[in-house]
Order: sequence, then C-alpha cells, then structure tokens
Amino acid sequence: MLEELGIEAIRIELPFRLNHVNCFMAEGVTGWTVIDAGLNNDYTRALWDREIGRRKVADLLITHYHPDHFGYAGGLQKKTGAKVSMTKTDADSGLSSWHAAFLEAMPAHYRASGVPEGMAEQMADNTADFQPLVNPMPHVGHFFEEGEKVVLGRYEYEVIFTPGHSDGMVCFYNAEKNVLFSADHILPKITPNISYWFHGNENPLASYLESLKKIRRLGADFTIPSHGKPFYGAAGRAEELKAHHDERLAAAAEAIQKPATVYEACGRLFKRTLTVHEMRFALGETLAHLEFLRHAGECRRENQAGIWVYQIE
Repeated sequence: MLEELGIEAIRIELPFRLNHVNCFMAEGVTGWTVIDAGLNNDYTRALWDREIGRRKVADLLITHYHPDHFGYAGGLQKKTGAKVSMTKTDADSGLSSWHAAFLEAMPAHYRASGVPEGMAEQMADNTADFQPLVNPMPHVGHFFEEGEKVVLGRYEYEVIFTPGHSDGMVCFYNAEKNVLFSADHILPKITPNISYWFHGNENPLASYLESLKKIRRLGADFTIPSHGKPFYGAAGRAEELKAHHDERLAAAAEAIQKPATVYEACGRLFKRTLTVHEMRFALGETLAHLEFLRHAGECRRENQAGIWVYQIE
C-alpha cells in the first residue's frame, strides 16, 4: 500500500524500550518531502545521509515536538535547506521544553509530586540528557492550520489536529484512499503515552479523548503509525484506546481512595520495576489521569507542605 501511495518508510532505531520510530519520504514536484526526523545522534545522521543521497529535500513535516520526531529536524534542515512545518503550539514547546530555565525547575516539580529527592534529581537529569538530541533547533517556516492540505507522494492529505499525546500534534488524512498517517495518536499494539509534563495543557487526557472522537468520525481505514506496522481500522483502534483509558481512570480513582501523592499513586498503577526514563513517563501519565479526574470534579488536590496530595471525592 505504501508503494501505491508513493511513500517510502524509514525505520529509525531508538535507544529505548520503544525501540524505533517510523519516518517517511515522498517525492514531490519541487523535491522530496520528509515526515519526522528521529533523534539527533550519530546513528540517525548517518541513516539520513544514506537515505537522502543526492535527493533534494524541499519540505520537512514534523508531527509533534517529542525528541524521536523533532530531534534531528534542525540538523536535517541545516543539511538540506528544507522548509520545516509544524503547529505553532508544538514549535513553541520544542523551543521551551529543553530550555535551561525549564530544566532547572524540573526537580522542584518532581519533589512536589512526592518523588524522593535523589530520584527527582535523576529524573530531571534524564530530561536534560535530551538537550543534545534535539539541538540545533529548526527554523519553522510554516505553522500548520487545521484542515489545510499537504501533498504526500501521489495524493493530497488534510492536516488533522489531534492534541493529547502532545498539545499540538497532527495527523494527515486522505479521504480518497481513506488513509491516515496517525503519528503517535493511534498505535497498533501499544497505547500512546498521555502525560502532563508540567507545561502546556493541564488536562491532556481530555484533549486526547476528544481527538479520538475526531478520528472515529473520519472512519479512516488504512492507518500508518509512527511506531509499529501499518494496520486497518483506525476507528476500531480508537475505541480500544478509549476503553483502555476508562480502565486506567478507574484504577487511578482506586489508587487515591486514601490520600496519595502522584508518586504514590504511580507506584500503585505501575507495578513493575521502571528505569529512570520509564519512571518519567509513568509519573507523567499518572498525573494526566489524576488531573482528568480533578477537572471532572471526581477528586480533589491539596498542597501539603509543598507536596500535592490527591484524594477521590
């Protein structure tokens, strides 16, 4: 199907449990278009050097600001001169998330979440470790607008805003072939991480669930994700993901039947040993579910001696 669409998939390995990201290339009238860029590391730079060769890259479309998608955008732009397009929301997040001022505040955020001091410092350091993997930052020459059209290979796609996994994430949809580039919004085997990262939208899970409704209404069939293999039935997968979060919200509510910090609730929701990197995501996801409950009026949050404590109403 990708060949029929005029799309080339570029699998880039990642040094995490989530061990790859799918990027894409398509030839256009003025040059090649690339979707997402991977991390800025030696492996990724060498891979793109091989893939691009002498091909002229005219456009670089970034689905969202997370490092495995955005990290090498600036480096690839510098190498090719490509115009970078993404949402303004995520362009701003990409610039601010690894800024020194934000990174310096991270230990305090983790301490307020009840994370022990030593682990809070390790988690903050793990975030800061991504700085070289996302620099240099790109110059974003175009900000996506909801509903605008982009040409990818042989077909035209509509830009669909799908906030949740990030505040400004986009998917690309072609109605003629009923094809969706789902980025990290809908994945075939795993559930996308929905976290609150101490900036931006305080209720990302609510946004994510609304975005799932939008995709269900499209009725997209052939779905091309950023992790895992293409699959059929985006609407059905969206239903499964909603059911997963309904279960996790019920578990989060159970975790705060008695007053609990975010860290304590996280330990009740994630019952396996986690690396520092994985703990960052587990804590962020726990916080997103607790904040969903709080915004829905189903739990309360109190600041006790500088630490946030949640309890079900």
